[in-house]
Amino acid sequence: MGFQLLLGEFNARLAQAGYGDLRPVHGMAFQVLRGEGATASELAERLGMTKQAAGQLVDQLEKTGYVRREPHPAGGRRRLVVLTEAAHAHLAVAGRVMHRLEAELGDRSDGPDLPVLHAELARLVRVVGGDEPPPLRPVW
Repeated sequence: MGFQLLLGEFNARLAQAGYGDLRPVHGMAFQVLRGEGATASELAERLGMTKQAAGQLVDQLEKTGYVRREPHPAGGRRRLVVLTEAAHAHLAVAGRVMHRLEAELGDRSDGPDLPVLHAELARLVRVVGGDEPPPLRPVW
């Protein structure tokens, strides 16, 4: 319930900032594609979705200008999916929105102790996921 409430508020604030066209799964894809990018198959594996679903996701993000396909450095038929400046701008806004939301929660006298919460959630991921965290599961 806490995750749903925070995600809903986060998404509402992103929509107010001009990113109403993006869903949580898009943000997860952006996290995977940061840096050097990835193939659609690698994206599928890291998000725990089918290759077909990842291909559709990439198609949609390419049409909206958030990613582009480039030749893969290793050659062959593979294509590398990389973020565009529009995606990097979204990530910057999303980071500011998340930090503001966390600060507001931390400033409330009845709010959670965020450092403790962060530490406990990280511990939970390590206990359940082991040394290699499981794929991110998109929230559509």
